[in-house]
Amino acid sequence: MLKTVNAYRGMVTSPHHLASQAGLAVLREGGNAVEAAIATTAALCVVYPHMTGLGGDAFWTIYDPASGRVQCIDASGLSGENVRLAEVKKKADAADFAFFGPQTMLTCPGAVGGWARALEMAAAWSKPLPLSLLLEDAIYHAEHGYPVSAGQAALIASDLERFKNEPGFAGQFLTGGLPPAVNSRQTLPALARTMRRLIQEGLDGFYRGKLARDIAAELQKAGSSLTLEDLRAQRAVMQTPLHTTVRGARLYNCPPPSQGVSSLMILGLYDALVKERGLEPGNGGDKFELLHALVECTKLALIWRNAHLADREHMLESAQNWLEPSILARVSADVDLKQARPWGAGPGDGDTIWFGVIDAAGRAVSCIQSIYFGFGSGVVLPDTGITWHNRGLGFTHEAGHPNCIGPRKRPFHTLNPALAVFDDGRVMPYGSMGGEGQPQTQAWVFSRYAWLGEDLQNCISEPRWVLGRTWGKDSATLKLEADFDPAVVEKIRQAGHNVEIIPAKSDVMGHAGALVRDREGLIQGATDPRSDGLAAGW
Repeated sequence: MLKTVNAYRGMVTSPHHLASQAGLAVLREGGNAVEAAIATTAALCVVYPHMTGLGGDAFWTIYDPASGRVQCIDASGLSGENVRLAEVKKKADAADFAFFGPQTMLTCPGAVGGWARALEMAAAWSKPLPLSLLLEDAIYHAEHGYPVSAGQAALIASDLERFKNEPGFAGQFLTGGLPPAVNSRQTLPALARTMRRLIQEGLDGFYRGKLARDIAAELQKAGSSLTLEDLRAQRAVMQTPLHTTVRGARLYNCPPPSQGVSSLMILGLYDALVKERGLEPGNGGDKFELLHALVECTKLALIWRNAHLADREHMLESAQNWLEPSILARVSADVDLKQARPWGAGPGDGDTIWFGVIDAAGRAVSCIQSIYFGFGSGVVLPDTGITWHNRGLGFTHEAGHPNCIGPRKRPFHTLNPALAVFDDGRVMPYGSMGGEGQPQTQAWVFSRYAWLGEDLQNCISEPRWVLGRTWGKDSATLKLEADFDPAVVEKIRQAGHNVEIIPAKSDVMGHAGALVRDREGLIQGATDPRSDGLAAGW
């Protein structure tokens, strides 16, 4: 049974133990939280290739105790200049549209640009470590091999017929045309060479160097509409975070196109219920009231999100306006504390990684990086070893909608890295993968830690829930893990929720994690038993 990890000098939590150790190694070398985060995410691009990669997007939330500032980085990718609604709709209407393959490679990957932007910011904190040191573990695992995780092996085996036909996939991830066995040695030499080129050319080379030219040539061969000019137009953007205040803490998350507003809105709506109706979390000790209220707040938050969220350049109003106390109080009035609101299936989900880092100075990083679906588009550029994402599927095809597909736009993102600053000085980066379930899991973990006073690891390990669609499957059910308290499950059913029981510690619930640092410098960390993760401190 996992226990909360405690340390003073720094800590990393991620969904893979090798990645957590890569980040910890950088902290031991005197690196700061951002540098350790780069080492962590680079290693994840190798050892968790079905979840993330250089060909994906990322969002960062970063806290600096010296200034008290929280900043966000939007490292999501722009669609290509040649992307047009009419052409995409024509393929969809002709039943020629797929969720994988070259035609889904509609947006540039922003993750590497996010690394560069974060390192620029962190250069003011301490003397920068060389990029070669930050990428050292990732390159080693790519060249010498890593043990294939159960999740990677199972995903390939479950959809082998599709994966083996995607350009470049078989050459990188199959063994003699077959899925790799769990714990078999997987090497990714082309990806290792690309990481070495990033060291030589600099991270900007991914978009504007010789590496970018080679990537563009491979994209053309693969059948993507993306061009070198599209790569050159890509930029990561520093942003002011969205924020809201709840009992005992101020919460932060990324602005659109991230769904960070959904995470903040769920907790803000719940806090409004506490203020307006005297609701108390954990009433009676069985968590029914907390669970029911959070599910109902989730429904309202997602309704608002689905109607309005898009590339911030195309939204009609600021997402921060949705978090005003008067708005939250008005919307929360629609919550019935006894009866469930009817619910239909929500948007699709994807495969993602969240990780967190806190260094000895108290600087904190909450970061989430993704290639959207499992292995993204499924297309691997053979010479560079980059698995390209299919995040362009996050656009709608509804003309006039702010999230409608078009050239040089960012699609709606489920990605959102959360961070809380408590009134008593504690700082908590936290998050989860799991698409639609991300803000729900964040609300469940935060509310239990902050308002019920539960042990941090228990908040991650104990039974979870998720409403609606998961892992790309249409569903309107409220999914509860099988080890939920039967009395709570019965009350939830009686309240009218469409309950589906799923196995305990299921991947459907995503992989969550959290770190907390108090005023005295004690860092606590938790990782998800549903993952291959580790909270590593020193």
